[in-house]
Amino acid sequence: MRISLVLILIVFMSCNSEKIIELPEIKQATITEINDVSPAYLFYDETQPDRVELNRKNLISTTNWLVNVDKRLTLGQAIPKIQFLQQKKNNSSHKNEAAKNYYTCHDLSENNLGFIEFTNVVYHLKMINSNSFELINKNQSVLLIDYNKDRSLTMVDILDNKLINRGVFKLDHLEYKNYDTIILSFSKDLSFQDYISLKDKLTSINFEDITIDNNEFIY
Repeated sequence: MRISLVLILIVFMSCNSEKIIELPEIKQATITEINDVSPAYLFYDETQPDRVELNRKNLISTTNWLVNVDKRLTLGQAIPKIQFLQQKKNNSSHKNEAAKNYYTCHDLSENNLGFIEFTNVVYHLKMINSNSFELINKNQSVLLIDYNKDRSLTMVDILDNKLINRGVFKLDHLEYKNYDTIILSFSKDLSFQDYISLKDKLTSINFEDITIDNNEFIY
């Protein structure tokens, strides 16, 4: 499915009301076409206590899911709703193992829609700590990239079950070579746009033998 982008926005029409989602922006999408889809929408809604409204009425469990998240939502607002969607699909009695989940984005290079897959991402609503190290292969060199609420990135080595701070870096100056695995950690106060910007940066890099761990920590 390749859709012409009307604006940077998705306009949702329902019950004679109009709602708008401002899609997160990415520089250049690696995924631009998906077939057999159904959408979910996470609206930025100031009338809601948590500022987020979820619409999932048209989701079909056997299809690829396009999750449209307003870029103004914080991770603290959006991720619990996304976890809910993941659980609904995983627990469905009519699952299609080949169906995947994607975030819908605005691809700036083509002024069109692009997609970032998150099918196997496992979100943990906590800070990474020693109890989380059981998820890590002890024989691998592991880099933790911690995206702080001030939009700086703290690079941390995980060595012998200890966190060793390497320093603070900017998004365009990541140092990731000589590692087997990268784990991502995010402040819950970051916007969904901030989150997608880092994910976009990582998908555009040829990591060769480096694995991005499926476990992501939101604190």
